[in-house]
Amino acid sequence: MAEPLPKADPSALAERLGHKFAAPRLLEEALTHPSLSGAHQRKKGAPYERLEFLGDRVLGLAIAEWLYETFPNADEGEMAKRHAALVNRDALRSVAVEIGLAQFVRLAHDQHVEAGRKNIATLPDAMEAVIGALYLDGGYAPARDFIHKYWQRDIAVSETPADPKTTLQEWAQKQGLPLPVYRVVKNSGPPHAPKFMIEVSVKGFPPEQAEGNSKRDAQKLAAGKLLGVVRKK
Repeated sequence: MAEPLPKADPSALAERLGHKFAAPRLLEEALTHPSLSGAHQRKKGAPYERLEFLGDRVLGLAIAEWLYETFPNADEGEMAKRHAALVNRDALRSVAVEIGLAQFVRLAHDQHVEAGRKNIATLPDAMEAVIGALYLDGGYAPARDFIHKYWQRDIAVSETPADPKTTLQEWAQKQGLPLPVYRVVKNSGPPHAPKFMIEVSVKGFPPEQAEGNSKRDAQKLAAGKLLGVVRKK
């Protein structure tokens, strides 16, 4: 098994989460990147990844419930757009940076994974794993309270967030053009910190490219660049 990089004391993170863990092991597991898992553990599923799966669902429910209560006159479409903007990797990464999560995540000590510590691609997954640990240790209430505290600024935005991919698609439809086409130009980087170069094209316009830590992020960035071009025409 690979040796871990030095890490900060998880108890300091627990204070930021506003929760005293009855089972500190859960928080440790949420902070232990799969790069430290042995081959057998990776095969059967690392606790980190299982907690990440759970945390994603807990966050989704908490945000959906919150939107339902906060915007009583919003229809399903508006709430869906708000929800997508609040649970995406950008939102998770922003909160992870705010609470200083990177200093607590345990990573294997090799050049690829050490680079992963510096690469913000690992933070959204770790944030979901931490939310999963909060839920398992204390139930829904502490997980919801943490989410309400750190997502408050974003949920209070008065206007429905505009997703560049959706906006570009709607623009193309209004112009009577085929839907935008996305393709992967390049896929690089190690499994834990991938990089994707995505190209988007709309009939009659030169394609635009952008790089991101996931296909979704790269697609949004590329769509935003192409929107800047088509709107000038």
